[in-house]
Amino acid sequence: MTRWRFEGQIYGVGTASGTRIVIGNWQRSPLGSFADVMVEFPDGNRLLLAPSETVRDFVTATYTFDETAIVPFALTTSGRVHELSAGELRVRIDVGAPTVLGRLLQLVPRALATAPWFSAITDPIARVVLRGVRTRGTAGGGRREYYGASAQHRVDGVSASWRGDDLGELRPIEPPVRFGFGSVPPAPSVTTITTTIDADSI
Repeated sequence: MTRWRFEGQIYGVGTASGTRIVIGNWQRSPLGSFADVMVEFPDGNRLLLAPSETVRDFVTATYTFDETAIVPFALTTSGRVHELSAGELRVRIDVGAPTVLGRLLQLVPRALATAPWFSAITDPIARVVLRGVRTRGTAGGGRREYYGASAQHRVDGVSASWRGDDLGELRPIEPPVRFGFGSVPPAPSVTTITTTIDADSI
């Protein structure tokens, strides 16, 4: 069995247009440091924006999309303002204080919170408390995934556009996104997370 770990943040936001955006910002991973974006449009079309063929191939072997594109990426942070440019997508996110869940996560040792066996324990709780959220499951290609969160902050505002069209004000991620076996939390947030992927071969 091969085990891969990705450490970083997942941003989840919804917009008034009905477009839902999930940004992965991975500081440490077997693929190096990178960002990627999963977008689900109001008509249900699912788009992956990736910075390279390597990232695209890995992500599409794990999650499901209707379209993919390799585009230039830039993700910058200035205080609580996080800005992303990914091809024709522009997103500015205003990050706020820790959520209630985030404050609880601070009480859990990080090594415990990010352990796959602990994700298996928290999965039934996440299903009940956070609609659409799973902390473990089977992904594409028979891969098994575990999500271990160690911090979470709320999102206070978003400004986003796609191909020059404004996507509207901040909204919950509703309905849940359908890239894999689980969605991000319904309330817009930034979650510090370790994703563990197990597979017989990768």
